[in-house]
Amino acid sequence: MIVARRTRRREIRKNPARRAALLDAAIEVLAREGARGLTQRAVDAEAAVPTGTTSNYFRDRDDLLIQAGVRVYERLDPGEDALAEALSRARDSASYSTLLRETLHRVTAFPTGHLAMLELRLEAIRRPALRALLTERVRADIDGSVARHRAAGLPGGATDVQLLYLAMNWLVVERLTLPGVLTEAECEALITRVAAMLPDTPA
Repeated sequence: MIVARRTRRREIRKNPARRAALLDAAIEVLAREGARGLTQRAVDAEAAVPTGTTSNYFRDRDDLLIQAGVRVYERLDPGEDALAEALSRARDSASYSTLLRETLHRVTAFPTGHLAMLELRLEAIRRPALRALLTERVRADIDGSVARHRAAGLPGGATDVQLLYLAMNWLVVERLTLPGVLTEAECEALITRVAAMLPDTPA
């Protein structure tokens, strides 16, 4: 009987669809309840699975937090081909502003994912393993953006891309947390202005 239970647990852990569903549920809990509300029992309830299911997939709460962060990135990543194709269309400030607008819409279309990431960033202050994961992943994102920008032959260099990254990230935060602060017209004007900050030639 004990062997049978252990075998079943190994089989459960190998179910990628169930694991993804649990992480999606964890993201929803994070966004709604905050990091303190993220427990294995809360994820079981959100995913509508039997109590104890989440514990079969994740060692502990730290593991669940880290893997939830990984899952957010998986869901937000449009893929290298899509990113390269989008950058190939950004040849001037007007087309670049269109690219930034598309990025804003893509991220804000998954609001719980971004809110969950804000919670994870705050929790990372207290959890070194989570901080290390997020630091590595965000840095890789920035470096990847710079590399794609250069490969596409777009104007500006690393500092310009980093400024765009910071400006757009805070615009996303504003839209998701205090949507009444900026009007739609003001957001559009900000995106146009940010795109116009790029120099005329590659750095």
